[in-house]
Amino acid sequence: MLSRISDRFHTWAKGWLILSIIAAFVLLVNLPLADPTLISMSLDGQFAYTPEQAFSAVASYGDNGRVQMIWIHLGDFLLITLYTSMFCLSISWLFQRGFKLDSGMQRLNLVPILGGFFDVMENIWIITMILVYPAKPTVVAWLSTISTMGKYIMGVLIILLLVIGLVKAAMNRFKVQ
Repeated sequence: MLSRISDRFHTWAKGWLILSIIAAFVLLVNLPLADPTLISMSLDGQFAYTPEQAFSAVASYGDNGRVQMIWIHLGDFLLITLYTSMFCLSISWLFQRGFKLDSGMQRLNLVPILGGFFDVMENIWIITMILVYPAKPTVVAWLSTISTMGKYIMGVLIILLLVIGLVKAAMNRFKVQ
C-alpha cells in the first residue's frame, strides 16, 4: 500500500502542480484570519511544553479566544494537507532527478506524511484541551507536546531530505534518472 501511495506522488510530481500548491499554501498562511496576538500564544508554535504550560496557555486565551483557537486549529487541517502534499511532491520531483527510479530512496517521499500525522494529532489534542477547559487532562497535554515535538523533528528531517534531493538532482543536472 505504501508503495502505491509513493508511486502516486511520483506520478503527480509535476512542476506546475508543486508551484500551484506552494502558491495556495503561501496565500492561505498570509490571510489575516485571526488575531496575531492570539496566534503567537498558540501551543503549536513551541517545540515542547509541560502540561502546566499548556493549561496556562488555554486559560490565557479567554472565552472568545478559545473559540477562535478552535477555528484556527480546525483550519490548520487544510494547511497540513497542503504542506504535506507540497513536501511529498517536491521530494518526489527532486529524488526522481537525484536517484535512480528503482532506488529505495524514492520511497522517502512519504516521510512528510508522518510529519503531517504528528501535526494533525497535535491539533486534535489542542482542540480537546480547549473543549474540555477548565478540566486539565494531563495525558492529553502530554500527547499534545509529544505530537508537537514529533512535528518539529519530522520538519527537520523533511528539510534534510529536500536539501539532499536538491544537491543530488543538481549533480545530475536535474535530469530524470
